[in-house]
Amino acid sequence: MLVLQENISLKPYNTFGIDVKARFFIEIFTEDELVALRNHPVFKASKLLILGGGSNVLFTEDYPGLVLKISIPEITTEVADNQVFVSAGAGVVWNDLVNYCVENGFAGMENLSLIPGTVGASPIQNIGAYGVELKDVFESCEAFELATGEFKNFGYEDCHFAYRDSIFKNELKGQYIITRVNFRLFTRIRINSQYGAIQSLLAERRITHPTITDISKIVAEIRVSKLPDPSTIGNAGSFFKNPIIDRSKFEGLKHAFPAMISYPAGEDKVKLAAGWLIEQCGFKGITEGHTGTWKNQALVLVNHGGATGEEVYSFSEKIIDTVFSKFDVKLEREVNIL
Repeated sequence: MLVLQENISLKPYNTFGIDVKARFFIEIFTEDELVALRNHPVFKASKLLILGGGSNVLFTEDYPGLVLKISIPEITTEVADNQVFVSAGAGVVWNDLVNYCVENGFAGMENLSLIPGTVGASPIQNIGAYGVELKDVFESCEAFELATGEFKNFGYEDCHFAYRDSIFKNELKGQYIITRVNFRLFTRIRINSQYGAIQSLLAERRITHPTITDISKIVAEIRVSKLPDPSTIGNAGSFFKNPIIDRSKFEGLKHAFPAMISYPAGEDKVKLAAGWLIEQCGFKGITEGHTGTWKNQALVLVNHGGATGEEVYSFSEKIIDTVFSKFDVKLEREVNIL
């Protein structure tokens, strides 16, 4: 049954804790409710915003239309030899899914532990961390087409995955609502411990044959050490993408800044650590008004309490301009601005 709410605060529904209002708000728990929603007069007359966990959005003003929170639950599995096909509703909390897979011995997601948000948002952003991206475990997703009211299945090739990007952020933006995501995992362990911080902690603990549980715990520990808990201080995790530049440009920067942190990013491309760039500009752990950067990670912008979205956005502009002035590298926001 659809329950329409009016003039509701979105503060509990975004991890930045920005207090703005939605003109209309509906929470969806089943695919059938989506079908019914298309006939609702408010749906037909309103601008639409799809909201999952609210962990990748910065509200700068009240939303004048209908906010649709997707809360479709349930996780199912099917084992076939060494492969495990896991299907999760779009409303499942991402880390709950990762924990479920790790606890059941399904390998592939453990490096993605403790990423905030919901399953439905994961293909849109092609979430990633510590050497693994969503695309590495993605099989397909089911999505509801707003224009026709029909459900469509998107395979791997259909999604056009790239770094923190997919077809759902570009050509098909705003046209579909992802309702379920299907993953291909493995029962035989395939450990990815190449990321430096993971290797260091494994060595420190003298773990020579790590399990997926070991990797999951270490990744979670690294994230907790770097990223603040949104329940205690408002934030959306990493605010900026790590910029990817041409190798020729990188060589010049490396000569000028020998300590610059970088990672391979394909042929003739290099990925820079945005957090390092921001820190070198003096922004780590600073406070400006009600906002600022996190004390342990300059890549994270925070709400110290009472910050407006405009205040956070203006601060992010200052960071972008300063980094560009110092390094001639343009940072791109990972967080969606509304």
